[in-house]
Amino acid sequence: MTLTAQEHHINYLRIEQAIQYLEKNFTRQPDLDEVAEKVHLSPFHFQRIFTEWAGISPKRFLQFLTVDFLKDKLQQSRTLIEAADLAGLSSQSRVYDLFTTLEAMTPQEYKMSGAGLRIEFGFHPTPFGMCLIGVTERGICWLSFLSSDEEPRKALEEMKLHWHNSIFHEDKQLTSSYVEKIFSNKTTDKLHLFVKGTNFQVKVWEALLRIPQGEVTTYETIARTISNPRALQAVGSAVGSNHIAYLIPCHRVIRKDGILGEYRWSPARKKTMIAREMATFEIPNKH
Repeated sequence: MTLTAQEHHINYLRIEQAIQYLEKNFTRQPDLDEVAEKVHLSPFHFQRIFTEWAGISPKRFLQFLTVDFLKDKLQQSRTLIEAADLAGLSSQSRVYDLFTTLEAMTPQEYKMSGAGLRIEFGFHPTPFGMCLIGVTERGICWLSFLSSDEEPRKALEEMKLHWHNSIFHEDKQLTSSYVEKIFSNKTTDKLHLFVKGTNFQVKVWEALLRIPQGEVTTYETIARTISNPRALQAVGSAVGSNHIAYLIPCHRVIRKDGILGEYRWSPARKKTMIAREMATFEIPNKH
């Protein structure tokens, strides 16, 4: 049965709500029936949509979000990222090749704020709720997620503000093909990103692309990677101003104490992204 965009979005919101409930009540380990009731589903239906979405049970999923697990993961990730740097970002990052190409506006274009640029856009369901994507001839220039109560118009205004001298045209048929490539684990197509930012921001965004899927890193590691170890506040600001969610994986940057921290498109969404990626990359290694 094919789900509508609205049904996809509702299912994601239920999963997000369930994860928040499980986290809040982690010490007493609520059972499946209780969590299902909380999201207004039968236990059978809840277990099915969660397992279809994550590939694992809700309780197993939650283990990826514990502070101790994330601290251990940070240690592993640091070694991986350093090895990837030494190897030219090749073998260690299993999906890095999908998203390697990033082009930044020239200084002159930056001053013009995208004047004359044509942006095709569309709203689409994803595993993490509804998204807004913007695409130009030079690559994907925008990807954001809508909050549960956000009007599409508000999300569109945010994109227009960022690219405020551009020409906008809705083309869902075109943009749907990009969304399919982004969120399908089966595609091997490369995706080209087109960004507008300062030289420093672009450096940080390029460093984010080096974080392998299923791994996490810290703001300190990113600062060292761009040879600016003292610029923690500036790195945090650049991470937060990323305008291409998921593809430039700012959700993989967490605090060094293992706390996930804030996220432009909601901390709950950051949790679902990190744990789902970890689950996806752990499962094949078990067989």
